[in-house]
Amino acid sequence: MPALAIHAAGAATMTHEPVSTRLAAEFLTVPLDTVDRCVADVRACTEHLGVEATPEVVERVAREHLLAIVNSAPPPRAFR
Repeated sequence: MPALAIHAAGAATMTHEPVSTRLAAEFLTVPLDTVDRCVADVRACTEHLGVEATPEVVERVAREHLLAIVNSAPPPRAFR
C-alpha cells in the first residue's frame, strides 16, 4: 500500500489548491505546509476508502482535522 500523497514538485514548490488556500486563510496559526499536508492526506484517505474526493468533502474533513490540531495545542503560559 503506498504512503499518503504529497503534492510536492520540489523542496520550495508546493501545489496550493483552492481548498488549501481557503483553509490556510481560516487557520492562520497553523503553518501553510501543515494545511497542505492535511488536505493531501485527507484526499488520499478518501480515495483509499473509495469515497469520491470532491473539494467539499476534502475541505470538510480537513477542517475537522485542523480544528483538532488547533484545539489540542496547550494554552499559553501566564506571566507571573
